[in-house]
Amino acid sequence: MRDPKLTLAEALDEIGMSRAAFYRMRARGKAPQYLKLPNGQIRIRRSDLDAWFSTCEVPAC
Repeated sequence: MRDPKLTLAEALDEIGMSRAAFYRMRARGKAPQYLKLPNGQIRIRRSDLDAWFSTCEVPAC
């Protein structure tokens, strides 16, 4: 099965992040891995978004 690719808007809506926050994180190298299409649009693989999101988990005290 293919790994679905989300538009930037779909990914940001899912994680509740603004576009500006995503670009700040991207500039710092902290954003999820993404694909940049020849027309400049960004796509994020479902598996990359899930992997990134799991790195945000804070262990219970």
